[in-house]
Amino acid sequence: MTTQYTSGRSPSGSLFAVLLSIALGAAAVVVFVRHATTGIPARLATLITGRATSVELSAPVAIEQIQRLSRLETVVYSLDTVVEGARSSAILPDVLAGDKILLVVHGQSIAGVDLSKLRQGDVRVEEQPGGRTIHVTLPASEVFATSIDNGRTRVYSRQTGLLVPVDQNLESETRAKAQGQLERAALEDGILDAARRNARATVTTLLQGLGFQQVDVR
Repeated sequence: MTTQYTSGRSPSGSLFAVLLSIALGAAAVVVFVRHATTGIPARLATLITGRATSVELSAPVAIEQIQRLSRLETVVYSLDTVVEGARSSAILPDVLAGDKILLVVHGQSIAGVDLSKLRQGDVRVEEQPGGRTIHVTLPASEVFATSIDNGRTRVYSRQTGLLVPVDQNLESETRAKAQGQLERAALEDGILDAARRNARATVTTLLQGLGFQQVDVR
């Protein structure tokens, strides 16, 4: 004797159930892909869609990112030098009315590029077959500050004439003179060129990190 059991579901009902399962599965995948933005879920979403996440940066946005670096200090130029300051009389010899000081001066000049001066026309973004290219023209490099390290600056010698008192202002004036001398020495040694090279390297690295395939910084 053969016992037969008959299901209560029709073929059309089974088809509906399959379609419903497919639709619910697809919806779940869509929700997962949309919300998977970091970590392992993001990598799984990338495998499912076959697309990598990218951030599109326009020229104004790129300018804002660069300007966040603000005053980019890229070179510190240190120097030790000897600076002389003197007072003399038009009539009497220095041994009687002169005043001379020699300072051993240590100081530094700091140079870089002020990226807050970057303007709209200084940045250009291009779409090319090999990827997105950005062209940047940096503001001119400049010396931000030159200072004397008072802790490492000392009086080497002081000679004052027999007939005159020590001039209390001579040392401060000589220090100011030394500051200008340090800055001139830094400029002559190419501090501005070095500052620009270093700024170009820093900005190039920043833009590459933002996803630009070709970066041209001048």
